[in-house]
Amino acid sequence: MTPGREPAQSTSAPSWLLRLARVAGTMEVPAPLAPPATGGRPSAVLVLFGDGPNGPDLLFIQRSDGLRLHAGQPAFPGGAIDDGDGGPVGAALREAAEEVGLDPRGVDVVGTLPEVFIERTGFRVVPVLAWWREPSAVAPVDAGEVAAVERVSVAELADPATRLTLRMPGGRSGPAFRVRGLFIWGFTALLVDRLLALGGWEEPWDPGVVADM
Repeated sequence: MTPGREPAQSTSAPSWLLRLARVAGTMEVPAPLAPPATGGRPSAVLVLFGDGPNGPDLLFIQRSDGLRLHAGQPAFPGGAIDDGDGGPVGAALREAAEEVGLDPRGVDVVGTLPEVFIERTGFRVVPVLAWWREPSAVAPVDAGEVAAVERVSVAELADPATRLTLRMPGGRSGPAFRVRGLFIWGFTALLVDRLLALGGWEEPWDPGVVADM
């Protein structure tokens, strides 16, 4: 299974999401996220779109403060790929079920995005794009791992009032979002930023609004 080239597994998703999957499946990976030739632990995250009360939304988790990696950070459900997963899709769905109780039977996978590398943690991550055909109740399964679960509308994420630039130690900077009590940054924010642009949802915002890490 080649990251970023996995075929769509369903045609029941809305046409706009199928278009987004085709475009995002070949998007250019920013240089800081380009995977090395070797090394890194294979993993996957579930980028799950649903039909919310205010239009399309995305499912986020907030990781618990006591974790060794990504403590307190909003993220997409996901984790390392196990031998029995069969690849990124199986891993993303399994992790979402374990973290928030998601019923994978109500999820239609539409594709995967190019693999990226998170240098700070050493993970090679394949984002799995999916449609929440039959939403199920979700909540933290293990409070020691997930502190909260939130569905955030695309409209909220695209709102210029929620957007800012995060300046990190060492001079690197990237997009960030303040929404629903979440401060979304890092790889998750970069991915949201790209999806907003590729999906045609991005609105002009002021990158000069800066917060320091």
